[in-house]
Order: sequence, then structure tokens, then C-alpha cells
Amino acid sequence: MAGMTMIVGLGNPGDEYVKSRHNVGFRIIDLLAKVSGTETRKRKFGARLGEGQLAADKVILLKPWQYMNRSGEAVAKAIGFYKLDLSSLLVVLDDMWLEPGRIRIRISGSAGGHKGLADIIEKLGTEDFARLRVGIGNNEQQDAYDYVLAEPGQQQRPLIEQGLERAKEAVVCWIEQGIDETMNRFNRL
Repeated sequence: MAGMTMIVGLGNPGDEYVKSRHNVGFRIIDLLAKVSGTETRKRKFGARLGEGQLAADKVILLKPWQYMNRSGEAVAKAIGFYKLDLSSLLVVLDDMWLEPGRIRIRISGSAGGHKGLADIIEKLGTEDFARLRVGIGNNEQQDAYDYVLAEPGQQQRPLIEQGLERAKEAVVCWIEQGIDETMNRFNRL
């Protein structure tokens, strides 16, 4: 992809949400920050961000620092500021409809009920940007809101951790080899 890319991880700010299922996007950004030697402490666009190098690209790691359903404004402002084409954007988020540990990358598509992704689609005015979904599973006996904001249990935790590691690898693959190769490699498992 060579150039500049923006990786956006979705989550909720606040200590009470750090380990919640809904914050896997923030956790991916933290893993990528560690790999790239980047810190996401800069405050701009209503987000926390860091600029660094990942693979051969200059990378912007962005965490919208508002509640999930208000993620779009920070993403739209950052895209505009850096004058990025939407082909250089990858949004990482949790997905209740994927089993824990599974990941799925797509070039575009609907929000699929995810309020953070829906807000980004609304603010950008398009569904045409890449997204990487990390499976957190679901519990039909529990309210969806309560489920995503809770920490995973002992059985789910290692599966979600594996998913986070695979998602980190998928982001690097996306930067180095593009969306098609990344989908071929990571959507099969």
C-alpha cells in the first residue's frame, strides 16, 4: 500500500471499559502502537492518536475518544486533515455475530447493527472503506448492551486474545499486501 494509512480502533473511553468486549478496537490500536513504537497520546479531532511507521507505511493510529456511537466525527475530521483517500482507512471493531477469536475483513459494507461503525458511515457519507471485525460472540440470554460492555469470561478471554493477535497480523498484512490478500489469508480461518 506504501504511503500513509489510518487505522481506527473503536472503543469507549474510561477505565471501566478498558477490558470490555466493546473495546477490542482500542486494544488493537494499543498492540499496533507497541509494535510500531508509537504512542497514542496526542489529543486532536476528539480522539487520541499517534503517528509512526508500520511495515513500509507512515501510519496514523486513532482512537475516537467519545462514546462508541459518536466515533464518526473524529474519523471524518482526521481523514480531512490528513487528506487521505478512503482506501487508506481501516476501521477495527468488535462483532457480536462472529465467534470469539474469529476475524473478518471487508472492503466495504453496512454497519451490521454496530453503532460506532454506523456513525462513521454517516459522517463519511459512504460505506466504502475497509473494516476489520473481531469476534466477541454473544449471549442471547443477556442484553446486548450489557454483554458488550462486560469483560469476557474465562472461557472467552483466551479466544478473544487470539483474535486480537490475528487482527494485529491482518492489519500489517493489509498495509503490506492490500485488502485482497488480507481477505484471502484471514477470512478463511
